[in-house]
Amino acid sequence: MKPPSSFPAAIRRSARVVGMITLLSFTAVPAADHDVAAAPVRLEYRFRPGESVTMAVAHRARTETTISGTTQSTDTSTDSTKRWRVVSVDGDGHATIEHSVDDVTMSSRSSDRGAVRFSSRGDDPAPPGYETVRESIGVPLSRVIIDRSGRVLSRTDLRPTPPSASGDLMVVPLPDDPVEVGAEWTVPQEVVVEVPGGPRRAVRTRLRYRLDAVRDDIAVISIDTTVLTPVDDPRLESRLLERIWNGEIDFHIPSGRVVRRSTGIDRRVVGFSGQESSVRYKASLEERIVTAPPEDR
Repeated sequence: MKPPSSFPAAIRRSARVVGMITLLSFTAVPAADHDVAAAPVRLEYRFRPGESVTMAVAHRARTETTISGTTQSTDTSTDSTKRWRVVSVDGDGHATIEHSVDDVTMSSRSSDRGAVRFSSRGDDPAPPGYETVRESIGVPLSRVIIDRSGRVLSRTDLRPTPPSASGDLMVVPLPDDPVEVGAEWTVPQEVVVEVPGGPRRAVRTRLRYRLDAVRDDIAVISIDTTVLTPVDDPRLESRLLERIWNGEIDFHIPSGRVVRRSTGIDRRVVGFSGQESSVRYKASLEERIVTAPPEDR
């Protein structure tokens, strides 16, 4: 049976949106399970002028939407290579970094439209919905200035990009002072959500980070998201699905950089378009560093 036209346009276009959002994430390498450090550790970024940090990013997502007894599903897969080029670092440790994407392979399969695939490495014309992707390959997408704790002091978007489904922060925020295992720090965020047929609403969320362990110079950091604004409208809740995520981050202390990030989400909302409607969003994001951390820090 062909799904009714009442399926939200945003969900039907999720293959393109989910594919593009992975272009803005960050990466890493697993840690050996050795003794946990008891002494406080200082977590800070230590970028060098002229260096490039390259990451491999893999994003998988499945969206299932049911309206009036008819279910539509969309599966998306995106693999990309992301690069951070350190333009300069001043005396205070503030780093100016340009973000770009070297290559991307994107595919989607929906229950009503079949499969679509695009690779920036080929010369074939881009399928509908992917026309602008090739123009964003190999060129700077944004320029940010961050301090040693990961605060974004300034940001310039050089090309339009959609918000990240795995968190809008370009880098993982770190505490200002040395911390012990078990320490927590939080970062407030505000998400602007558009509800069909209704006004735009600002929803307050909070990212909570926790230092779980230190093993072989790797700080293992867990993260979860809490929605602070009361949400009693399923339509609004359905638009927040991609923004509520949990995961784990590995931070290499000597080189001062994230070397792995793994996040995921699996949530369902009922009643977003009538009592018999539901939407489920399940996704995972895996990022791993490609360039080895410098040893002579």
